[in-house]
Amino acid sequence: KVRSMWTLTIEALTPLKKEVVDSVLESCADQSILDGAAVDLHVSQPLVHRVVNDIHQLCIGNTYEDGKLNFLTVIQLLNESLRTLREERQSEVKQQFQVIENRVTVSNKVRQDVKAARLKREQQHRMLSNSISREQEDWEGKWKSFLGQCPLNLILSQEKVSSVQFI
Repeated sequence: KVRSMWTLTIEALTPLKKEVVDSVLESCADQSILDGAAVDLHVSQPLVHRVVNDIHQLCIGNTYEDGKLNFLTVIQLLNESLRTLREERQSEVKQQFQVIENRVTVSNKVRQDVKAARLKREQQHRMLSNSISREQEDWEGKWKSFLGQCPLNLILSQEKVSSVQFI
């Protein structure tokens, strides 16, 4: 674990060493500090709370030793902050998933209710159409018995204009 952290530290410091060499060559030697003597480290309250609560599980040392910044501890703190961030994101994702799952459930229920209402309306329409057809047949039968034929046929058979006379 320490070797992998040391490798990560070396990988992080290699570009910084190049910057220091470049700045020395450009006569800007005091702009980059690698020993951590003049670096202030601010740790967020949630991270401090987590580290204090899990002090026995986490092997994190002092952030400053002999007045200088302890890079190994900083890397451990960064790893722990990333774990904290990951856990927070996972809980947010779980909450969002629950919200989406609830919306899907409600949408499916509404869809089923709409489908049931549509089927009910279609059935009512069929029953109403059948009822209207029966009533129409009954009326046609009554007119036929009274007039001898259907009123529509009676109207269609009469000529509106039997003869045209010109004056």
